[in-house]
Formats: sequence, structure tokens, C-alpha cells
Amino acid sequence: MLLERAEPTDTVGHPSSAAVPSLVAVERVPDTTARARGTARWARRHRAGLVLGEALIAASAAAVVLLAHDGPVVGSVLFWAGLSLVVAWPALLAVTGAYEERWFGVGSDEFRRVGRAGLLLLAGMGFVSYAAQLDLSRALVVLAVPALTGATLVERYAARRVLHRQRMAGRCVKRVVVVGRGGAVLDLVDRLHRTRHAGLDVVGVCVTPDDRSRVARVTDLPVAGLDDVVELAGRVGADTIAVTSASETASQYLRALSWQLEGTGLELLVAPGLVEVAGPRLHIRPFDGLPLLSVEQPRFEGWRRVLKAALDRSVAAVALLLLAPVLAALALAVRLSGPGPVLYRQQRVGLGGQHFTMLKFRSMVVGADQQVAGLSDGNEADGLLFKIRQDPRVTPVGRWMRRLSLDELPQLVNVLTGGMSLVGPRPPLPDEVARYDTSVSRRLLVKPGLTGLWQISGRSDLPWEEAVRLDLRYVENWSLALDVQILWKTARAVVSASGAY
Repeated sequence: MLLERAEPTDTVGHPSSAAVPSLVAVERVPDTTARARGTARWARRHRAGLVLGEALIAASAAAVVLLAHDGPVVGSVLFWAGLSLVVAWPALLAVTGAYEERWFGVGSDEFRRVGRAGLLLLAGMGFVSYAAQLDLSRALVVLAVPALTGATLVERYAARRVLHRQRMAGRCVKRVVVVGRGGAVLDLVDRLHRTRHAGLDVVGVCVTPDDRSRVARVTDLPVAGLDDVVELAGRVGADTIAVTSASETASQYLRALSWQLEGTGLELLVAPGLVEVAGPRLHIRPFDGLPLLSVEQPRFEGWRRVLKAALDRSVAAVALLLLAPVLAALALAVRLSGPGPVLYRQQRVGLGGQHFTMLKFRSMVVGADQQVAGLSDGNEADGLLFKIRQDPRVTPVGRWMRRLSLDELPQLVNVLTGGMSLVGPRPPLPDEVARYDTSVSRRLLVKPGLTGLWQISGRSDLPWEEAVRLDLRYVENWSLALDVQILWKTARAVVSASGAY
């Protein structure tokens, strides 16, 4: 079973939210130590708060339906149905696993389980009403249940934000000892440090003898050998052991380590080394007692792609209609800002390497492309990008539009015509693509997006390698649910103007 799944689901304001590594729970031993009881304490408090909040939401939904009902209510079938809703809703959430600690704070599984509970409640009420010939109010089935599900999703999101703040302050976390070869250990330590909202706080490392001195020089964490895991965990007060995928942590060592942890209350996790693959593509499959990690191939076609294209064009068409006055005002502002066209047209590379003309409101002076060579010494970006925080080519109106990403609104036309998607990798320039290696070229397996993981994770502040990694993560793990999460978080990223210049 997966303990954590790396999805950018949930952490706008945490630049590396998409970098949470997948950790597979190999074995969960009994919680017999004070450390484990301390870890479980915050989870119990969090769970109790969720149960209480969701019971109150169910009570509110039932009360609204009862108050809106004409005729006597007390003692009626509708009254008892509303009363049972207060108990049934938290019970269904428990049945679907929405109260399990492993889903708290990270990934989309928590929200998916809430949605599943809503479908079960809707189906259950419909079946009981038909089978028992109960005269339930349509408002209870058609309106109250969807509203109850939506309100619970909002409540879960708010609870997650509170949990993230607590974890960033060092509370509600698991204290982790990372085990493995030096390079893999340092990489996992860095990733967990950059994703503190995931709730895994590294307090010590155990590495091979050859790596001890090197690791000790680059980290201030306690360092021990591979045979001293239990001793170090007791010394630093850890409650979790995370093992990397290095050769020294092969099956015999991992089995021996799991035996050592029996009865200690320490949880054993294994990083499978597939940090860019997460979500529904990872499964544990037992083969005659041998558990293997199954990695499904990414899918770049099928009905989900058709649905994505239909949603892209529908949303783009509606957005263009609703934003028509805003677009007209922006066009007028650009026209009055100086000579030059209102729209800036640039060749970009899309799906399968096909070129298309991307549209933006002009935010620079005319001829800005020809001035790049003279400004190359001031380039603040690495890799293949060219970025200057105080770019002299940007007009005053353009600088304001860029901070709010308003200059990118004409790209809705590109979405409508099929050249772009609402969500996807950053649309690259032909010169960039010409210098891509094989791995980076995988960005072209999907349409570029108006927004994406790069948009909600720092935009221009991101290093080149981090921006590429986020794009590849999206390509490898694309789903409609992920698109919805990114769109939800884009609004906050735009308002905060983080990394926009």
C-alpha cells in the first residue's frame, strides 16, 4: 500500500509540492512505544476534528431540507432520514477510508474517498427509498447530498491547510531516519526537507561505511551505519524508518531490518526510486508471496484525452465570452501604451513537435526579440531559458499585466483552436526544443498548457531543471483530477504574483 503519493494537490505556497517522493509501507508493526503513541496522538485529534466537522455539516444539510419542507416534519420519514444522515455520513467516510492517517495532508486520495462516499450515500438513499417505498424529499437526495459532499471537500481542504501550517512549524510530523547509500540518502533527505508539509521530518541517517564521512560533511544530521538503525532511532526519538532503493538495501538487508524493528513501534517505509511516477500508476502486486511494485505505462490517448480536449474547448469558449469586456479593456490599454500591435505572436512547439502560433497581449516594446543578444549578460535564468527580473524591454502596462498573468489570456484562443490545453507543460520555443535531450522531449507527448505545475510552483523563479522535472511529472502522471487541482491552485498563484515578471 502506498503511504504517500506525490501529487501537487494540495500545497500552493509550497514550491516543491510536486516533489513529494512516493514511499511504500512495507510493514507496519504494532504501536508499542511512546514515540508511536505520540505520533498517533495528533492523528487522533485531526481525525476527531474531521468527524465532528462532517457530522455538523450533515446536520446542517438535513436541517435546511427539513426547514424548507412543507407540512409536519417531526416524526415523519423525512425527519428520521435527516437524523440518520448525521450518523450515516461520517460512517460512510470511514468505510471509504477517508479517516485513515496515511491520506492526511498529501495527495488526492483523501478527496477521492470523500467523493466516493458521496456516491455511495446517493446510491444508498435511492435504493432504500425505492425498496422500502419511502416518500423521501427530492431535495434531500438531489440537492442535499451533492451539497453535503461539496461542503465536506471544502472542509477537508481547509483542514489540510491547517495541517500544513502545523507541519511547517514542526508539529504533526513523523520523525524519520533515512537508510541507504550516501547519494540516495542525501537526495531523499533534500526532497523531504523541501516538502515539509508532507509531515516527514528527517532526524538522522544511516549509510554505508564508505559514505559516512562524506555524508557527515554535507549534513548536520546524526550519521550512523547500516547496522545501527534501531540504536540511532532510539537516540533521536524517531518513529519511522525510510529506506532508499540503493543496492545495500536489497531484499536480505530489508528483511533483516524489518525483523529488528518488530516490537519497536517503528514504521518501515521504502522509497522505490520512482519519484517521478506516482498516483494511480503505482500498485503493489503479490506474486506467490513475492510483493512487486507494478508501474503502469503512461497513457497519452483514449477516452480521457477526448474528454480533456472537449472540456478544454468548452471552458475556453465560455471564458472568452465571460471575459470579453476584460479582454477589450486590456487590448485598449496595450494600444495606448505605445506603438506596436496589441497581440504578440510567437512560434511555439506543441503536441508531437508541431509548431503553432501562440498569442499573448504585447507586454514589451516593439523589436524586443532582437535585443536579447545585448541583454544576455543579465540573464537570471539557467538552462535554456532567458529571464530578467527587471527587464528593460517590458512596458509599464506590460509589467502590470505580467504580475497578474493577464497577458496570457489570449492563449484561450489557442486552447479553443486545439493548439494548447488549459493544463499542461510550459509551451517551449523552437530553439529550446532543438537542444532537448531524449528525456526532456517527453514534454511534447502532451499539449502545452495555459497553466501547469510550473505555474503553481514558482513560475520564473524555478531553476531550469526543476521546471523540466515538473513538466515531466505532469506528463507521466496526467489525470483529469490532477488538471482540476492545478486549475484550482492557479488562481491563488496568480493573485500572489509569485515568480511573475
